Amino acid sequence: MEDNLFDGGIINADGLKKSFTLTRKQQKTEKTALKRKIAVNGLSFSARKGEIYGLLGPNGAGKTTTLRMLSTLIKPDAGDAFICGHSIVKQPQQVRDKIGFMTGELKLEGFFTPDYLFDFFGGMHGIGKETLKARKSELFSRFGIDRFANVRVKDLSTGMKQKVSLVIAIVHDPEVVIFDEPTNGLDVITAKVVTDFLIELKAMGKSIILSTHIFSLVEKLCDRVGIVIDGKMAADGTLAEVCGGKTLEETFFEIYRGIKGAEV
Repeated sequence: MEDNLFDGGIINADGLKKSFTLTRKQQKTEKTALKRKIAVNGLSFSARKGEIYGLLGPNGAGKTTTLRMLSTLIKPDAGDAFICGHSIVKQPQQVRDKIGFMTGELKLEGFFTPDYLFDFFGGMHGIGKETLKARKSELFSRFGIDRFANVRVKDLSTGMKQKVSLVIAIVHDPEVVIFDEPTNGLDVITAKVVTDFLIELKAMGKSIILSTHIFSLVEKLCDRVGIVIDGKMAADGTLAEVCGGKTLEETFFEIYRGIKGAEV
């Protein structure tokens, strides 16, 4: 499949569906008698080359599940997605070679150092020693990790752990970068470092997709946005197309009330 299909998309999701079995505790929490929850329900969208695309929605909307499917961590029940022309269902390894996936759920082994982990993951991607050395020098310097390169991860601050996770995710200089809640839990300084780097990645021609529930982050970073509610795409397009002169927050709650009724 060529990258220019799906209206020029380099990331093309086509009818993605995913459901999960609920435990009794989860049924009680969700206040439902249903034994399965539909997390993503026929989601389709296209993210173009060299742009930042934001999936915006409340907690539980299906954003993380969608990104985990795109990153080949879990398989869709139905539908497919194509990243750089490769199917997440039929060609997961080719997809992994093209993407970097960053999530707050990534837990680095505390015993190891940033220096060791960077080399380990670089080796997994088959990066040559000289190329890996140059890339490490560049990224460690860019994020201030060089001073902590030989400190065990368990002794690093939360912000520094996040930076280490970030550089490991992009050790292989991927064409597509996928971020799940990129600034979640970060202090304002580290959050700015991350968002500034996203803008730099875009300037380098990288394609970025991120999930968030923060309106200002979408308005600051994203070229286009998809509003996801109950696992479905409720609106999709540029901010101007989606908002029509209103703020993103006003537009979101207008759409949300139209779907959920008087819950807000």
